[in-house]
Amino acid sequence: MSVADALKAYFQRIEPEAEYIEKTHAALGNHGFTRENSIACVGVCRDEISQPLIEAVQHNWGHVFNLSSLAGMFFAGKTGLSAAMHHAPNLDGKARYVFYSFPHIAIDGEGRVGVCAREGRHGESGACGALGVFQKELAEGNVSKAIEVDDVEMSLIRARLLEELPEGKAPDLLELTKVAQRAIQADLEALLAVLIDTSKSDYAVIAGIQVHGPDGNYIAPVAAYVYVDGVKHEL
Repeated sequence: MSVADALKAYFQRIEPEAEYIEKTHAALGNHGFTRENSIACVGVCRDEISQPLIEAVQHNWGHVFNLSSLAGMFFAGKTGLSAAMHHAPNLDGKARYVFYSFPHIAIDGEGRVGVCAREGRHGESGACGALGVFQKELAEGNVSKAIEVDDVEMSLIRARLLEELPEGKAPDLLELTKVAQRAIQADLEALLAVLIDTSKSDYAVIAGIQVHGPDGNYIAPVAAYVYVDGVKHEL
């Protein structure tokens, strides 16, 4: 299977990464969001091949508050989210936040899921490595539920995603990535509902999956919406 066929088969919609971020910036501009009056917050994996998404957001929005963690999980919590919100411009009496949230997966030139090439390294590599480790543990029935102080983020990935999986289920990497995406978005949205007063602030959520192809990064969009004066608008 070619990468083009794989992208069509595995995702309902796919867009080049930089173009997609530009589209979200333009769409939010129609709702009063600009780089001067808004703060963009990004949650992606710590992986270096995920960083172009942050760069694309920064190019469009200016400074970026980084909410990233392994696998793009949302582990910043109330403290991290509150910090981002307190850094937003409010010169016109209203704060505006844009939240980009994306776990990631690779698809190589043959359409193989989880496989990528890394600059300067011989042989094949994988993405997402953390989700790949967890998927292997699930397949082997060897998942630790302990919080390891020398591997906290990986421990939290296991604990959080086990909540989303039926007992004994071992999804493949693609499905596990989609499970992670839903969990990340749900966790972000749950805290936004608690922390944001929509009578004083507007905010947008842009969520999906970052896909690394042999010719560059793509976005598989899942959700894109904005709250303006407490009213939700799909983008």
